[in-house]
Amino acid sequence: MMAAADDPLFEYLLRLGDNDLILGHRLSEWCGHGPVLEEDIAISNIALDLIGQASLWLDLAAEVECGGRSSDELAYKRDVLDWRNTILAEQPNGDFAVTMTRQFLFDCHHHALLTALLESANTDVAAVAEKALKEVTYHRRHSGEWLIRLGDGTEESHGRAQTALDNLWVFTHELFEADGVDQAVVAAGTGVDPAHLKAAWDAMVNPVLAEATLQRPADGWSIRGGRQGVHSEHLGYILAEMQFLPRAYPDAVW
Repeated sequence: MMAAADDPLFEYLLRLGDNDLILGHRLSEWCGHGPVLEEDIAISNIALDLIGQASLWLDLAAEVECGGRSSDELAYKRDVLDWRNTILAEQPNGDFAVTMTRQFLFDCHHHALLTALLESANTDVAAVAEKALKEVTYHRRHSGEWLIRLGDGTEESHGRAQTALDNLWVFTHELFEADGVDQAVVAAGTGVDPAHLKAAWDAMVNPVLAEATLQRPADGWSIRGGRQGVHSEHLGYILAEMQFLPRAYPDAVW
């Protein structure tokens, strides 16, 4: 499976892998800082799931690219403008309500996306989606249950959850916007039209928000561009930490 680096499939695989890797790194920042020991372990395991999924997507991207880069090089040797994750994934953890709200909004989209990718004409894409979906089904349940506890909990936890939802909502619109890359992989039968995921996302999000007694924010202005390489300031700080060792010691091996 060989193609040029500007092949839409290569770009599409980067988007899938970058989302998982950046959010996995974000969640790993909770390791040792969780509100309770059990949750500390749970968040760390979800982070490992996402990083493992990212490795699979970037392995496929490395196969598609003619440049000869490995998945490790794609993860650790690309500069910030070459990353294709959504802006939602790179947002800071904030407090526990922010982390769980961000995770829930992402998980619902992730679940809908992987479910659709099971039908991909590319058997490698479909196989990774099938493996990842088993893990993401748990991720979505975990974050949804926490959002309900926080939203329908104390006055303090409810207020924090609602504020997190209001602040993060502007990043969700990017999840459902298509561009030329999406159109190309849809035409090839290998990818999914993001707009077609919106109904499934709403069907997962709305009941949880209702049970959590949280008010769904109105759709208005949005922040977008991550999938095209336009990011918030936060991604640069993530990469500076995540990429330090392999950049400082490029010939190092374990």
